[in-house]
Amino acid sequence: MSATANFQQLANFIWSVADLLRGPYRPPQYERVMLPLTVLRRFDAVLAPSKEAVLKRHAELSSKGIPNIDAILNNLAKDEDGTALGFHNHSQLDFPKLKGDPDNIGRHLADYIAGFSENIRKIFERFEFEKEIEKLEESNRLYQVVAQFAEIDLHPRKVDNITMGLVFEDLIRRFNEAANETAGDHFTPREVIQLMVNLLLEPDTSVLTQAGVIVTICDPACGTGGMLAEAQNWIRAHNEQATVKVFGQDYNPRSYAVAASDLLIKGHKDGQVMLGNTLTDDPFPEHRFDYLLANPPFGVDWKAERKVIDRWPNFRGYSGKLPRINDGALLFLLYMMSKFQDYKSGDRDKPGSRAAIVFNGSPLFTGSAGSGESEIRRWIIERDQLEAIVALPEQMFYNTGIGTFIWVVTNRKADHRKGKIQLIDARERYTPMKRSLGDKRRYLDQAALDAVTREHGACADSKTSRVFDNTDFGYRRISVLRPLRLRFQITDEARERFLNTCPDLFDALQAVQDELGNEPLLDWNQAWDAIQQVFRTLPDDVEGWAKGAKGTVQKKIFRDCFTTVDPEAAPVIAKHHKVAPLDRAALFPGQTVPVDINKDELYALLGLHKIPSSPRGGGARGEGVCIEYEPDPALKDAENIPLKEDIASYVLREVRPYVADAWIDRETLDEQDGGLGKVGYEINFNRVFFQYQPPRPLHEIDAELAAVEKRILCLLSEVTQ
Repeated sequence: MSATANFQQLANFIWSVADLLRGPYRPPQYERVMLPLTVLRRFDAVLAPSKEAVLKRHAELSSKGIPNIDAILNNLAKDEDGTALGFHNHSQLDFPKLKGDPDNIGRHLADYIAGFSENIRKIFERFEFEKEIEKLEESNRLYQVVAQFAEIDLHPRKVDNITMGLVFEDLIRRFNEAANETAGDHFTPREVIQLMVNLLLEPDTSVLTQAGVIVTICDPACGTGGMLAEAQNWIRAHNEQATVKVFGQDYNPRSYAVAASDLLIKGHKDGQVMLGNTLTDDPFPEHRFDYLLANPPFGVDWKAERKVIDRWPNFRGYSGKLPRINDGALLFLLYMMSKFQDYKSGDRDKPGSRAAIVFNGSPLFTGSAGSGESEIRRWIIERDQLEAIVALPEQMFYNTGIGTFIWVVTNRKADHRKGKIQLIDARERYTPMKRSLGDKRRYLDQAALDAVTREHGACADSKTSRVFDNTDFGYRRISVLRPLRLRFQITDEARERFLNTCPDLFDALQAVQDELGNEPLLDWNQAWDAIQQVFRTLPDDVEGWAKGAKGTVQKKIFRDCFTTVDPEAAPVIAKHHKVAPLDRAALFPGQTVPVDINKDELYALLGLHKIPSSPRGGGARGEGVCIEYEPDPALKDAENIPLKEDIASYVLREVRPYVADAWIDRETLDEQDGGLGKVGYEINFNRVFFQYQPPRPLHEIDAELAAVEKRILCLLSEVTQ
């Protein structure tokens, strides 16, 4: 029987046993009983060959009053090959004996668990199984369930580790579906893990197949340990002599308990699986790893962790902005990158690291320039550590149908990949499943896995693979401003509105009206000069602008009441001032401004306009003096300019022909390089792999519509006859 069929048959059997829990438990609660019992039965099967030897030695040591006998018995407990297991059970009981005494099943099961070594007891504390034993006994279900499990042979020779991992994943998927879990709580399909492992390890085949190689692997969101298991399988398949040390962490106590159990059963004494929050707790502070892989929760907020993280000087070595509070996926990647080995070419003590992580689409493009997400992408790409991204088909995961992406990140790119990022589109490489599993309706067959792996290895352009420079994904987001144009006119409605707020300026307003009349004026600069002149020459007994802040408010109210935006009006002058020399290198970092853009044209692009020959406003005059216009907030716009282009040429080509009075906002500067505009990075798969499909000819569409109309008329005539 194939491993897949075997796992499905076994999972179905265990799920049928779970039906015995109906009543005292709701389906989402079945995992509280089924997972620990499955683990317990597997431990029981693994320990069976050396059980008698352990019991005999335990009796001898206990009679002598020797303390701390765990270590001795852990070495005595061996598998069928004679390898020490690293755990034991010194209870006289096992599953067949538990089944043989239904009257004492509750007490005996608790005693049996208490007979395990301390490392196993700690795992069962995370299952909180004692509560479930009491509940099952009260409802008279405990014996029935234990008796059923006694009939299952879960020994590794019968159910290998791969199959057992598939069983756990299938059971947990069913439990989550019964609980109607959110899309963020999902488990990774085995073929997705296989692809991640291929992308991660295939480039290092020559190293991993060397004799005596020692490999460390970490999954900071390990769940039940499926990714760690698959990575081990790949290495062992290529090199039986390799020493593989695996490390994992998970926030869910039951998932952690399953992964920790699996690690012990496989005999990985040097590895560790820890319980804890990856974002705030680092269980391996002194460790660095050769390979890291993870499938963190999609779209899960990190509000609860923010108070802790905000107190840190940086997040795992990254000191930039952090992502939005409602999606902490990129924080997992930052954690993984903090666990990279140092890299120096040719130095065996600094081998570098590789990581693969599954994301949804959000980390690719969410957040504009200057946002936390964009800054993290920038930090990764500008350090030249993003190697490749693979787009997976939709409907690949058990609990969500959304599209997903595998990111490959490393601090030791191969020479031909330096400065490059490869995008691979595998969205159409799926095979439909004969029977869906939750939201999973598609899978990647072996041919698809091999094709994507080869494409990654080739690192060349094709229909579904594109190789780009790092800078191709960067842009500068500049603010484009246009001048405010105001028409001035004293109308009855405007007078009433102004005097309702500033009644003490009645006489002053009348003086202004006498001077300027009621006709519209299309130059606010000229009108304001005249208004100020009227206020300066008011009689002593007529109140003018108040002093200080009140006067400032009065002037603002005056302009708001008597002016209207008019595209035909003259631009409003904000100020005149002397022109300071432009520091081109500072304003345009990494850009070469064409020499054919003269000085005046460049100044105008930055909103510094030469004074026309007949200026219509007050202020300084003469050589070296320029005008700055007040921008109209309603006309403010933004442009994303590729990093490979210079801003000046882009604006002259793409903006000025359509809005001749536009200029670049000099206040919008990048926080890192100080240049104009904010630098951002995003990766848009749809834009890269979009293939234009021309619409069908109109005559075909017309003919189709005519045929449909004719059919409708025929149907109607049948009804009316």
